[in-house]
Amino acid sequence: MIRSRKHGLTTSLALIAALSAPLAAHADPDEARNTEPEKREETVVVEGESLYIVPRVSSPKLTQELVNTPQTITVISGQLIADQGAVSLMEALRNTPGITMQLGENGNTSSGDTFSMRGFSSQGSVFQDGIRDLGAVTRDSFNLQQIEVAKGPAGSDIGRGASSGYINQVSKTPEADDFTTLNAGATSEGGVRVTGDANKMLGETTGVRLNVMVQDMPVPGRNEVKNAGYGIAPSIAFGIGTGTEFQLFGQHIVQDNVPDGGIPSIGLEGFYNANADLRAGAAVDPSNFYGSSSDYEDVEANMITAKVIHDLGGGLTLTNTSRYGKTQMDRVLTGINALSAPSSDPATWTVSRSRQRVDQTNEILANQTILTGSFNTGRLVHDFSTGIEALYENQKARTFSTTGLTIPAAPLYNPSANVSLPIPYATGAETDGSTMTLAAFLFDTVKLDEKWFFTAGLRAENYDTDYDAVSVSTATSHPTLPVGTLVPTSISADGSLVSWKLGALYKPRENGSVYISYGNSLTPPGGANFSLSSSESSINNPAFDPQETENLEIGTKWELFGEHLAVAAAYYSTTNKDELAVLDPGSNTYEQLGERKVEGIELSAVGKLTQNWQISAGLTTMDTEVTEGTTGNNSQGAAARWSPDISATIWTTYALTPAFTFGGGARYMGEQKRVVVPGTDLSTQNVPVIPEAWVVDAMARYEFSERLALQLNVYNLFDEDYIATLNNSGARLTPGQPLSAYLALNVRF
Repeated sequence: MIRSRKHGLTTSLALIAALSAPLAAHADPDEARNTEPEKREETVVVEGESLYIVPRVSSPKLTQELVNTPQTITVISGQLIADQGAVSLMEALRNTPGITMQLGENGNTSSGDTFSMRGFSSQGSVFQDGIRDLGAVTRDSFNLQQIEVAKGPAGSDIGRGASSGYINQVSKTPEADDFTTLNAGATSEGGVRVTGDANKMLGETTGVRLNVMVQDMPVPGRNEVKNAGYGIAPSIAFGIGTGTEFQLFGQHIVQDNVPDGGIPSIGLEGFYNANADLRAGAAVDPSNFYGSSSDYEDVEANMITAKVIHDLGGGLTLTNTSRYGKTQMDRVLTGINALSAPSSDPATWTVSRSRQRVDQTNEILANQTILTGSFNTGRLVHDFSTGIEALYENQKARTFSTTGLTIPAAPLYNPSANVSLPIPYATGAETDGSTMTLAAFLFDTVKLDEKWFFTAGLRAENYDTDYDAVSVSTATSHPTLPVGTLVPTSISADGSLVSWKLGALYKPRENGSVYISYGNSLTPPGGANFSLSSSESSINNPAFDPQETENLEIGTKWELFGEHLAVAAAYYSTTNKDELAVLDPGSNTYEQLGERKVEGIELSAVGKLTQNWQISAGLTTMDTEVTEGTTGNNSQGAAARWSPDISATIWTTYALTPAFTFGGGARYMGEQKRVVVPGTDLSTQNVPVIPEAWVVDAMARYEFSERLALQLNVYNLFDEDYIATLNNSGARLTPGQPLSAYLALNVRF
């Protein structure tokens, strides 16, 4: 049975406070620090490098270190990813609260990295090395140096659609060193994964690096479902350590997965069905697989990047990045739908199935040029970043149908994968959407003195979206045409967007800052999915204006223990304007009257508490509300779906001896509402909420020598039953990862 142990908000906050107590206990020694460098050195109480702290992001657009950047930004280091044994982007993102996973619409199941951040859908705001990363695929961590999570509208940083922020993956590239590591692991379910990372200097200034991965990993607790495939990421760099460095790096990933259609929510707390027998029915086995042995997900993702970093002298640096990427995904998945109980005998109960197919190709061609430097105007010091971007993005998808095919229902409690289910066939309908963007941007941090910083960012971009589609006519859609006629449609939209941000930062001490910032982002029709529509009820109709999101943030950041521990606290308030709402239900007319607000606080701490004790922790609250709206999920007073009031994460490791390190962490996700319309009778709603849950993980690592180490990761240590994702109707869910383990041998040459 899927269940969640109940913890009240008071208990949750008390435990979070207890876990955070060491921060206060170790903060006093830092009070002696001041702005004189020689005295600052005397107050260092923690020695050695903190492997969890990353002082600044990789993008040259942000000119200051994180402590002097007026925005909530979390950097998940490669060491933290390795300590947790995180093999995917979504697993690594567990280290930052405020991110929730999504399953999909009522009859369809999403796959790949599908999530929301601070109450807004964010799967279209994933970047790699500062350039948008396309495709509904599951991203692997084998070639990631670090992951950067910027929260709050960031249109000036990355352009259209950044309503809740963005995630930037940083690729591994050659370093001025020689090393080779090989990591081979096995799971408690019998899965295997091998990764390798080799870096070699070919002379004084030329280096090559190769990262590889191969895996065959059953998903813990789920029959038949697996993630398998391989990846290879070669790179070469010329001019390392010189005034001009040229990098050429690529990535080729192939996935051969079995996708997960989920399980029915019968027996879950809050389950509702009009049939009394079903309403009283027991939960299904969470390992049940309702698909067929013919279900598959084939992905091929290719990317090649050329990057030049040139020192122009006088403090000026020019960076040019060019990229071509293509991702192809073909997936056949079995979804589950309505339950049937022809008798009171559960052995006769069934669940209907749907066969879903997605065949999608994404391409991107990008060029980005950035100039960074500093100059003075009188007493004022300017650290600036300016540049231009040209970006072409394209998404093609074919449409499939199962009309005329027989899809048998599955036994509710005893399904079998050894069943032949039909493959959806192509109808001839397809979509082809593309967006061309030309943008210019400027960022400037003005230092009045050592205490006052003022920042400003501005991005102006022109976009041109073309959407070509072919649909299949029906008697209703095209009554004058024969049924089945292919009907072409072509829609376009273009315009200009201006995004901006402003910030003021004061440094009461050299090691800390207090700031206030305000910024916006814009999402034009088709800006999130390359799809345009002529329907009056679609926000992707070119007749509508871009939605605008504005964000106010007030916060403080501090570097403690000799810059070995970074702590931050911020209040944020985000408002999304111009959402689509029904103006007149009688005439079925729509206008952009909707407005949604999300506000809360975010706390974080990352670094070293003592010489041997490292920590990464965060807490986010979210208060979401539709402040203006009309019907459905846009009703005034409604909350945002899948947005918990509070979420928190903590991870810590301790080196007991030079050879032995142990650690662990906890993740808390508050109650996530599915039904958000005010006044709804929840007693007749099917699973109106995802209950809150605590999940605890643990790890231990023993280094036999500098070259050989063994690491054990145990996930969901107390085997908590929880819901990972729930679909929009409440009928289908994916269960959370049960108690499982991963044992890996790491060899360094």
